[in-house]
Amino acid sequence: MDVFDKLTILADSAKYDVACTSSGVERRGSSATIGSTAACGICHSFAADGRCISLLKVLMTNICAYDCKYCVNRSSNDIRRAAFTPRELAELTINFYRRNYIEGLFLSSAVLKNPNYTTEQLIQTLEFLRGEYRFSGYIHVKAIPGTDQEILSRLGYLADRMSINIELPSQESLKLLAPDKTKESILRPMGLIKSKISENSTDLVKYRHAPKFVPAGQSTQLIVGATPDTDYKILTLSEGLYRKYKLKRVFYSAYIPVVEHQLLPAVNVKPPLVREHRLYQADWLLRFYGFEACELLDENNPNFNLYVDPKCNWALNHLEQFPVEINKAPYELLLRVPGIGVTSARRILRARKVAPLDFAGLKKLGVVLKRAQYFILCKGKMIEGLKVTPDSTLRALMSDRVLSGLPSEQAEQLSLFQEPLISREDVVQCLTGQI
Repeated sequence: MDVFDKLTILADSAKYDVACTSSGVERRGSSATIGSTAACGICHSFAADGRCISLLKVLMTNICAYDCKYCVNRSSNDIRRAAFTPRELAELTINFYRRNYIEGLFLSSAVLKNPNYTTEQLIQTLEFLRGEYRFSGYIHVKAIPGTDQEILSRLGYLADRMSINIELPSQESLKLLAPDKTKESILRPMGLIKSKISENSTDLVKYRHAPKFVPAGQSTQLIVGATPDTDYKILTLSEGLYRKYKLKRVFYSAYIPVVEHQLLPAVNVKPPLVREHRLYQADWLLRFYGFEACELLDENNPNFNLYVDPKCNWALNHLEQFPVEINKAPYELLLRVPGIGVTSARRILRARKVAPLDFAGLKKLGVVLKRAQYFILCKGKMIEGLKVTPDSTLRALMSDRVLSGLPSEQAEQLSLFQEPLISREDVVQCLTGQI
């Protein structure tokens, strides 16, 4: 099998791994190296569904010793198998980079023989790139649960970002669908990476040229919809991971039925793409807006409203806190107003020091008045003629397609190129982080 055939098989097998983030690391190239990284520049292209694309995203191999029921690469599945040698993959990456097809590498792998052997293959590939080819570009590598600490440490000094996929949000789901994996085998490496990053930051203070260990931090991925786990369970887990392991990102992947199994959704069931999108929005609220998981969901309301984004849904459930006076409200309260994001909240704080703000001024500052108008006052007044009731506000925040009776099971993921579930303005705000 030639390299092109391997690439066709292994690039297709890698499409279920999610990574749509900027590199998070700044490193300039030099005359002795090839490539560089920019902290927010690695992802500059967008697919139709809003995901960033500019990395060579590929598996080392799809030959797997594990039999995870939800995985297309599981050992019992009858598919075409292939494996790159470390030399082949290193040459492929550097040749793509020289042709300006990619800016970096996203490397994952099925478990070939055992976790240690697989990780050694990944390490050898990165050693070729970093050492022989002097490649200084961005590399994101997936660590294999169950790998020895010493081997993981070697891998961390070669990569910019590492991730260990939890995939299923509960121990019960792991036992049922991924019997070869355990919660301990996943969380132990996360703890190692966190401690090594902390140690390395101390070394860098003492020794300027000390090698950097995973400078862009670590991330993980959770599968949404393969098990009965609720949004509340998933979001609470994410919140705990951010706090305990200092993760940079938790990625959410709507389960795409690719195999028939009695424990999984039927193959003809559509992926829960809007649910995935709501989890991403809620994740943003956890990281940048000061929300906690228990504020957005609870045991009585364990799943997000697919028709209204989490921030609007929270505001509708807490109307007693609104409206807020835009010229007096503190920063923390401004962030809780639908339609006001982190950037526009900071602009409001600066602008109102000069002169009191009105609704026209808010629009110029980037506030989405379509949503914010129901929750704010300017100079003690609401927009003239606006009547606010819970029912009318809810209907106003829902899209025309929803109001026309689109059932939730027909909902599609937001797109820049098709009529979205909510407005195009909402899509742009989501991509720029303004909620």
